[in-house]
Amino acid sequence: MDRFVLTDAEWAKMEPHCFGKPMDPGRSGPDNRLSMEAVLWIARTGSPWRDLPAQFGNWRTAFQRFSDWPKADVFRRIFDVSSNKPEMEYAMVDAQS
Repeated sequence: MDRFVLTDAEWAKMEPHCFGKPMDPGRSGPDNRLSMEAVLWIARTGSPWRDLPAQFGNWRTAFQRFSDWPKADVFRRIFDVSSNKPEMEYAMVDAQS
């Protein structure tokens, strides 16, 4: 699968808020973007973690990162960064009176 959900611009906003970057203390993940794409794949498909495609890496590793990130408020920070501006792409105006 060579199609992912996140654009480079979206990832650039999210990346500094991910837990486990090489400059963070403790262990670091091999690829935070791939981990986020794995979470989004699970959310989109509703599949169990064991069905995660191999291109996302080991499902246990992806799940472990998914369960660690809320403890570090990663998802809250990413949501805050991603939702600071309204998405006008889907806005509609009804001019009927």
